[in-house]
Amino acid sequence: MPVKHKGVCYPAADAHAHIYPAKIAEKATASVGDFYGLRMGYVGLPSVLAEAGGNAGVDRFLVCSVATKAEQVGPIQQFIQSACAQYPQFVGLGAWHPDIADVSGELDNLQRRGLRGVKLHPDFQGFPIDSPAMLPFFQAAVERKLPVLIHMGDSRGDLSSPERLARLLDRAPGLTVIAAHLGGYTQWAQARQWLKGSGIYTDCSSSLAFLSQEEARESFAAFGPERVLFGTDFPMWPVEKELTRFFALGLTEEENRQVLSGNFARLFQTEVGHG
Repeated sequence: MPVKHKGVCYPAADAHAHIYPAKIAEKATASVGDFYGLRMGYVGLPSVLAEAGGNAGVDRFLVCSVATKAEQVGPIQQFIQSACAQYPQFVGLGAWHPDIADVSGELDNLQRRGLRGVKLHPDFQGFPIDSPAMLPFFQAAVERKLPVLIHMGDSRGDLSSPERLARLLDRAPGLTVIAAHLGGYTQWAQARQWLKGSGIYTDCSSSLAFLSQEEARESFAAFGPERVLFGTDFPMWPVEKELTRFFALGLTEEENRQVLSGNFARLFQTEVGHG
C-alpha cells in the first residue's frame, strides 16, 4: 500500500531508521531519548519498524545501529544482516568505529554480509568528522563506492558540525555522504551555509518537527530535491506525523516522488514500490 496524498499514490522509503536486538531495544531506545531530551515514538525493534512503516505505506527502510566500542562492530554487522534477511524490505548499513585498525578487512566483512554502506554518529562515538584518524576509512569508502550516513549537528558541541563535514569533503573527494537531519540537527542555517552545492545527499529526519515550513523549504532548495531523502529517525518519530510534516511543505508531485522514493532507489540501486 503506497503513501497517498491529495489523490496521488507515492511509493516511499524511510532512509533513516535505527534498530536494535530485542534484548537491548528498550534500553537503547530510552538512552537515545535521554540524550536528546525527547520522548521516543516507538521501541526500536525491527518488527515494530516493519509494521509501523508498512501501515503508513512505507515499503523500504534503510536500517542501521551505532557502535560505541570497536568490539561492537562485528555483532552489529551480524544483527543488521540477520534483520535484512528476515525483512526483505530492509536495506542495511554497517556500523563502524574509529578504533578499527584493519580498515580493508572490516570493510570486506561488511560487504560480504550484503550491507550497502556505513552509519556514523560522531557525537555518540566521540570523534570529529574531519579527524585525520578517520581519513583512511573515508578514502576506502570512496574506492568501494560505499555511501556513508553521518549524523549531523548538535548545538552542544561541534564534532558533527557542517563546517567539519565541509573540510572532510575537501580531503576525501568523491565521498558519497548522506548528511542526516538536513545537514545539521539544530544547525540548519550553518548546514545551508557550509554544504550548499557540495553534492552531498541529506535526509529530512528529526528536522521537520523543529523547522518552520519556510526554513525547511530553504534547506530543500539549498541541497536540491534530487538530493534529499525522506527519513523518520525511527524509533524517534511516528511515521504518519513525519509524512504529514513532509507533505505540508507543498512540494510539487515530482519533487515528492524524488524525496520519497526516487533518490533512495537511485542511491541504493533498489526498487521502491511499484510506482
